[in-house]
Amino acid sequence: MGVNAPLNRKLRMGLVGGGQGAFIGRVHATAAIMDNRAVLVAGALSADPAKAKASAPDYDIKPERAYGSYQEMVASESKLPATERIDFVSVATPNHTHFEIAKAFAEAGFNVMCDKPLTFDLTQAEELAKVAQRAGVVFGVTHNYSGYPLVRLARDMVHSGELGEVNAVRAFYIQGWLRRRLEKDKQKQASWRTDPSRSGAAGAFGDIGTHAYNLGRFITGLLPDQISCNLKTFESGRKLDDYGTAVIRYQNGGLGTVTASQISHGRENDIWIEVDGTKGALEWHQEEPNKMMFRVNGQPLRVYTRDPNAAYMTDSAKASCRLPSGHPEAFLEAFANVYTAAYTDMAARANGQKIDSSKSLYPNVADGVDGMNFITQSVTSSKENGAWRSLKHPLCRE
Repeated sequence: MGVNAPLNRKLRMGLVGGGQGAFIGRVHATAAIMDNRAVLVAGALSADPAKAKASAPDYDIKPERAYGSYQEMVASESKLPATERIDFVSVATPNHTHFEIAKAFAEAGFNVMCDKPLTFDLTQAEELAKVAQRAGVVFGVTHNYSGYPLVRLARDMVHSGELGEVNAVRAFYIQGWLRRRLEKDKQKQASWRTDPSRSGAAGAFGDIGTHAYNLGRFITGLLPDQISCNLKTFESGRKLDDYGTAVIRYQNGGLGTVTASQISHGRENDIWIEVDGTKGALEWHQEEPNKMMFRVNGQPLRVYTRDPNAAYMTDSAKASCRLPSGHPEAFLEAFANVYTAAYTDMAARANGQKIDSSKSLYPNVADGVDGMNFITQSVTSSKENGAWRSLKHPLCRE
């Protein structure tokens, strides 16, 4: 059987989270089926059993596969014939629940797609990586910004040497929605994201700083060495950081910065990155995702657009496009690209092949551990007044 042998059927998806009033669960469900390679058939859509079952019709999940809890879902799906049970589960719940849910499904042999950050703390992340390895499952982490075509082009340009040696990486994620303490009004998203018992040790840095950090790691492949971080809570009474900046030393001698804010007036989801190399520099903005700037001293500014027919597009960038140039592709399509990359491994596993995701295009469990290590060391460094902390971890991949 060939490495890329087709599965000749759709992958069967289960969803945990995403009940009425949720945001990211609907994104997962939409992105996962965008390319007609999967179908959502089961779900435990809320921690409230009644709400979980009431939410099922919103996803066309049949009543008999609308579960009241993830535990019920694992047990029931495991009993179904192999031709009917789910192939994978998407975990779209608050951070503090990721570990127990993902662990239960992985141990039962189900592939997992987990929202970020991977777990509540680093210890859980490291344990989950061991569980996934033992079980031999495909495990993806939805750092969705890695799915944009021009981000993948940037990665290929760096890896091919077009930028030369990378000297500096500047990554930013700037929002303004928590300028006011929405958690006091019991706004759902603000309530759990600012609650250390549900979000974890970090606020803005755990929520969006991890995306900025991962974007730099994905594009450059540079291995981290040390980090110095300062986190700040500007809104009085808030329990977690709402602003922070970190300096990263990479093992090649390069420097990086990560800045995250949720208190900057008028900013929405402004994640962008700049990479400086010895031969050239690039810049990409998520709010204008279909163009990327490339600069070389003494040459005109080059603007690459998301054009699947352009000669400059690499194979992975072309494969990430669904529409002709000039038709905007954005957040949902990028999210879908992460799923699609993981589906190739899921299909191979379903065909009886052994999976090695160490070089996967989609962010995997090792990237999830890397992100949790980033959060952990950032918080520790900040508590130590910006002291340098090691970012080296055995699971970090180039």
